[in-house]
Amino acid sequence: MNMEQPNKIRVFHSISEMHRIFALPQPLHPLISMLDYSKTQITPQMLAHPFVMDFYNITYNESAGCRMRYGQTTYDFAEGGMFFTSPGQPLLAIESAESSLGFTLLIHPDFLRNYALDTKIKRYAFFSYSVNESLHLAGKENKIISTIGKNIDEELQTSIDDITQDVLISQIELLLNYSQRYYKRQFITRKPLNNALLEKLDTILDNYFNDKTALMNGLPTVQFLSDQLNISPKYLGDMLRSLTGHNTQQHIHIRLIEKKAKEVLTISNLTVGEIAFQLGFEHPQSFSKLFKSKTNLSPLEFRASYN
Repeated sequence: MNMEQPNKIRVFHSISEMHRIFALPQPLHPLISMLDYSKTQITPQMLAHPFVMDFYNITYNESAGCRMRYGQTTYDFAEGGMFFTSPGQPLLAIESAESSLGFTLLIHPDFLRNYALDTKIKRYAFFSYSVNESLHLAGKENKIISTIGKNIDEELQTSIDDITQDVLISQIELLLNYSQRYYKRQFITRKPLNNALLEKLDTILDNYFNDKTALMNGLPTVQFLSDQLNISPKYLGDMLRSLTGHNTQQHIHIRLIEKKAKEVLTISNLTVGEIAFQLGFEHPQSFSKLFKSKTNLSPLEFRASYN
């Protein structure tokens, strides 16, 4: 007899289906829905089990002291916060620990079709962040996000005409652009925390190259490093760009050359090929090419100049 597993992830293919399963009023538009928490009750039971949506989610919690649980970790929003998910991104055991004000905006990809936002929305990296990398808002930021949310809700309440979709698309893009601005502000205001992450990242890289992990497994990947730091690859890349001006792959290469390759070339008699394999390169030529691109010298030229 087939029995459904209790933790099986539910997949919602349409917004209407999700409304129906959660016993919410049917959406005013089949491809976009605004859940205003002052009008719609979202209970912890609704969000306690894993699920996946085939549409975009933008969630904003306005009230101070709102707490959100994601997996085994609880995150506190001192004043307000947002998180974003893209179609197909699993949400596991999320629950609001306290009643809150705010909204959830659900947007099916078909709603964006034939608009520039259909392509542009994929470039907003925060849709690939984890919930623990939520956007924390303060003061005037809360008011702006709340106002845009109300404008979207009011437009949905208005009789649909041939301009409705244009207005909604423009409001959604405005909401995303402000979110982008506030995330960039957050990278600056949370610089001490991000510097601590950067220090941890460099320690992981140093250990990786020092304990011969690179020899066994090859060069470290972006996914490996983000897993070690418990953050998403996109967040890691954006954090590094804000701190160093380099993406994750570039940071790996710089750390490899500056902190390990140069050291081995100066204190050992290993050949360039042996050093390349020790650092995780499949081909010595790849190592030599990378080294020269970062130093303007070949490995042998660097060794000669140092000596």
